[in-house]
Amino acid sequence: MAGRRDGSLMRDKSQSVRGSRILVAIAIGILLGCVFAFLFPHGLLNSSDPPKRSRRIGKLDLQMSTSSCESPERIGTLKSDILSISEKNAELNKQVKDLIEKLRLSEQGKDHAQQQVSVLGEPHKAGPFGTVKGLRTNPTVIPNESVNPRLAKTLEKVAVQHELIVALANSNVKSMLEVWFTSIKKVGIPNYLVVALDNEIEDFCKANGVPVYKRDPDEGIDSIAKTGGNHAVSGLKFRILREFLELGYSVLLSDVDIVYLQNPFDHLYRDSDVESMSDGHNNMTAYGYNDVFDEPSMGWARYAHTMRIWVYNSGFFYIRPTLPSIELLDRVAGRLSREKAWDQAVFNEELFFPSHPGYDGLHAAKRTLDLYLFMNSKVLFKTVRKDAKLKKLKPVVVHLNYHPDKLPRMKAVVEYYVNGKQDALDPFPDGSSW
Repeated sequence: MAGRRDGSLMRDKSQSVRGSRILVAIAIGILLGCVFAFLFPHGLLNSSDPPKRSRRIGKLDLQMSTSSCESPERIGTLKSDILSISEKNAELNKQVKDLIEKLRLSEQGKDHAQQQVSVLGEPHKAGPFGTVKGLRTNPTVIPNESVNPRLAKTLEKVAVQHELIVALANSNVKSMLEVWFTSIKKVGIPNYLVVALDNEIEDFCKANGVPVYKRDPDEGIDSIAKTGGNHAVSGLKFRILREFLELGYSVLLSDVDIVYLQNPFDHLYRDSDVESMSDGHNNMTAYGYNDVFDEPSMGWARYAHTMRIWVYNSGFFYIRPTLPSIELLDRVAGRLSREKAWDQAVFNEELFFPSHPGYDGLHAAKRTLDLYLFMNSKVLFKTVRKDAKLKKLKPVVVHLNYHPDKLPRMKAVVEYYVNGKQDALDPFPDGSSW
């Protein structure tokens, strides 16, 4: 009996405690309800709750949380971690953007060939064996006179059938320029223009009845144009020529160390973006040949066949107003502004280097001009003047590119081909004296 009575008492106490806990819980609930009712009279999720009070409560909660749970050192560590994570996140976002851009460019490159076909016209069926000819001539750009209205007006007066000879000159080459335009006048070529790089050359051309164009002031170009040497001035032509092409004109770019003996426009094909004089001195070097490289250590595979061609001369070339031509000028001018390089080397690299990993080659058609009609001075002095048959040929132009004594050799060329003095070329050595 005593055991049952004790058990009954224990159960009564337990129930009493449980009941007390329930009452306490209810009381706490009511209390919290009152508190929330006081703090949030419009409801906990109501958007009309004044932001100032929300910020005050949020700040109070944060202070209570941090003061009760975190030490100042821990807070500093957390802030540092948050900053580090934010920086890493920004870097990852940048990498993602770069990858997306590379992917876009890659897809654009894959579609480039198809886009070119679309521009050139409808797809064609292949003809019978041996009759198929690829498209060689890119369409010309739509002229944009807003690029340079003043130059556009000048070209309307000077150009013939939207093409002309263009030379850049400053006062450093005044004597050669005189021989240059005198030979052009002698042949009777009407469509030529001197781009004067300083006031002295502009006045000199006007005094001699030579078509001249003086560019608007440009600090970046003028400093080189007025005082630069041959190579520096040569680099400018790629930037200046762009305006001519944008206006829809084909340009025969000419250095001033050239003597004209015939009208060059009668000897162009106009089937390529670029037709250029070669620095080659015979058919092989000018037009290309198979050069065998010998490496004995490779045994059976010691002979490696290579294709070689001597460079195009960047001082005499005909360029049509096409997109590949303008891209060529942009590429060369861009590299010359960033690199300390020879313009002729860059000109040839951009023309000939093929596409390969990390590099997109230029899709430009090119033609090598006849080396005996468009003759460099190495061909003339090393070969032609010593050959009885070749001496009878009359070249279109002679470019004194291989020799530093340019002016006396230019005058000798005029004496030989124009005035008929048969021994005019004899005093000069094949090469230079230094």
